[in-house]
Amino acid sequence: MSDDTAWADEVHERYRNSGLAGRLQMGDRPALVITDLQTGFTDPQCGPGFDLDDVVAGTARLLAYARRQGLPIYFTTIVFDQEQLTSSVWLVKMPVMNVLSAGSGWERIDPRVAPLEGEVVVTKQAASGFAGTDLADRLKADGVNTVILCGATTSGCVRATAVDACAHSLPTFVVRECVGDREHRPHESALLDLDAKYADVVSLEETLRMIGATP
Repeated sequence: MSDDTAWADEVHERYRNSGLAGRLQMGDRPALVITDLQTGFTDPQCGPGFDLDDVVAGTARLLAYARRQGLPIYFTTIVFDQEQLTSSVWLVKMPVMNVLSAGSGWERIDPRVAPLEGEVVVTKQAASGFAGTDLADRLKADGVNTVILCGATTSGCVRATAVDACAHSLPTFVVRECVGDREHRPHESALLDLDAKYADVVSLEETLRMIGATP
């Protein structure tokens, strides 16, 4: 067992003993939300990009199964217009993301998990998929009562979206093999914190079983 794994297990045990890390139940109307698997993140040749091949592969498998089961599918992508390029506080912190401008091509969803006709793509200019978007309204209109969350980055947009989904009283399941980050420790710390406070972190296989068990 690695030092990181031992530390995570120890912290998780303390959390459970302190009354954190309760377990959620998947509702009968789950939706798949794929956060920012756009080419600007999945192509390491782009400034904000890094190696997400395993995450994309896992998400593609989950996406194919979700489609067969008839789940609603939502994508988010970060895209800035010209005014936002000069006014966004987020871009002051992360100027590398100014390449994610409208028409750049970097805002397009990776073709390996490309949306089909009729699947929703929500554009955003903040970490959370809910911030300044109509995602919550769309989920409500579709009768969604559970979010299955994939994408990048674990410590950034995935975490922020999960926290806001919890605030909207939506049980949220973060699929471990389908989320990724630029560095290992922020990734693992984010998963630990999410599982303790806001969402259930589950394996891909467990997620497939839960989806298959929904009416």
